[in-house]
Amino acid sequence: MTIQLSVLPGPLASSWEKSLDDAARQKVAERIWNKDHTVWKPKADEIVNRLGWLKSHEDFKDEWPFVESFVAGVRADGFQQAVLLGMGGSSLAPEIFRRILGQREGYLDLAVCDTTAPDTIFSLSETLNIKKTLFVVSTKSGGTVETLSAMKYFFRQTCRVVGETEAGRHFLAITDPGSSLEEAAKKFEFRHIFYGNPDIGGRYSALSVFGLVPAALIGADVRKLLGKVADDLPELIALGIKLGCIMGAGAKTGRNKLTFLLSDSLAPFGDWVEQLIAESTGKEGKGILPVVGEHLGQTESYGADRLFMAIRLQNDIPYDLTRLAGEKHPVAELILAQIYDLGKLLYTWEIATATAGHILGVNPFDQPDVEASKQFTRTALQKIQNKQMEKEKIPLALDPNMAVYGQGKKGITPEDVFADFCAGIKAGNYVALQVFLAHDPALSALLEKLRLTIRDRCHVATTLGYGPRFLHSTGQLHKGDDGAGTFIQLTADYGRDIFIPDDMAVTTASLTFGALQKAQALGDAMALEARHRRLLCIHFFTEVHGGINRLINSLQG
Repeated sequence: MTIQLSVLPGPLASSWEKSLDDAARQKVAERIWNKDHTVWKPKADEIVNRLGWLKSHEDFKDEWPFVESFVAGVRADGFQQAVLLGMGGSSLAPEIFRRILGQREGYLDLAVCDTTAPDTIFSLSETLNIKKTLFVVSTKSGGTVETLSAMKYFFRQTCRVVGETEAGRHFLAITDPGSSLEEAAKKFEFRHIFYGNPDIGGRYSALSVFGLVPAALIGADVRKLLGKVADDLPELIALGIKLGCIMGAGAKTGRNKLTFLLSDSLAPFGDWVEQLIAESTGKEGKGILPVVGEHLGQTESYGADRLFMAIRLQNDIPYDLTRLAGEKHPVAELILAQIYDLGKLLYTWEIATATAGHILGVNPFDQPDVEASKQFTRTALQKIQNKQMEKEKIPLALDPNMAVYGQGKKGITPEDVFADFCAGIKAGNYVALQVFLAHDPALSALLEKLRLTIRDRCHVATTLGYGPRFLHSTGQLHKGDDGAGTFIQLTADYGRDIFIPDDMAVTTASLTFGALQKAQALGDAMALEARHRRLLCIHFFTEVHGGINRLINSLQG
């Protein structure tokens, strides 16, 4: 066994042990393996047809020889870069494989495009040598609007460089059979279509073609990754049950802010496990909030709703967990022997999340509240195109750089409104920063500072998500949990906009990425308000960095 679990004594011990005893008595492990839907719900809907991930590592072995041959052909044709166009489960696993396992020499480098921010898409397109780039279009449903929009844009870019007849050779589709993407891939003669298993949901698809084909493109040792899962399968299931019992028992006793402390070598794992847990458990007024990327602070910064999970490689520098345990915070630690235990880590957390769903009494394989944001986005997009939104919005505060909208008191300055809004955050709440801005390292560092300032001032858990990426991750939990979230949405005027072609075969366009992103931000705000969530929206006209510094200073004064 090369994954070790240790649990420090604490207030969660007795409830965890009871959950573990109950799971053994109810034979939860055996029933999950046998695809018994009654582990979660009396009805089989969206359960029995969502459990293909249990054996996906075995199923992929039959596909591996062709995948290996396909990758060899791509390399022989001179491709050096891969750009994955996808969202949520289709993009997060490939991203962590690239960031954790790295790119093997002679194989393709991999970038992920999971945004509608026009500045970010334009910046990515400027870095590409399209003649040597393979675009991997990945969506199970085949209808993900962000993915299809990016596909149309990059396909037309490719046509301009290599011509209409050759463009399809630069595209690869990963999708479920019968999807609209399959139809498009055939029509435009994509290089290949890899078919997913319809019995695997997106967030559980890491060890299927959705995660492993991109992993093969970067030169990851897929045989080793899967072999380690197969070799230790009974132990991994048992470990997953233990972790699920810790998570579930924690949530039922008020410790529902699962805070991950990840070593640098495994830090990218946080984005994947965040989606898995949030989208699987956040529903029916329940949920476990995964807190990732929140740097370890002083113990007084944490409330009584935290459960800490440290994960590291054996030779990584460990976190000092004793002081957390000394303050009566429940703490667990996972230690991996080496980097290719990553596959085992993914599988273990899939089992753990399914088990936590059992304890909470929710179906961990559906996402009933995700469609709400999509519907509101469509409504918002119609209003934007009809220029109605500007007429409806009345700011709580306004100056030449910022406008603040939403719930709260009117103020003289945006900082007044923001500080007053934060003063209303209560113990047991969490704060989600929802960022519809172009991604860059300097901005992310500043947002982390804002996030930690809120945590240390208000003593609550904080999360940070770029939109629309988070809509396919924590978005379900934001609308489906117990309503403890406080939401701060950040938007800005974009420096440039990009048209989305109406179709892959034409250059005409009636929609831009900027309009789509704006609609997604407005749509999510409307969905949160419909769920009576506490929300403040801040829009920057010019100086984004300066505006965020002003918000930070308003809490530090």
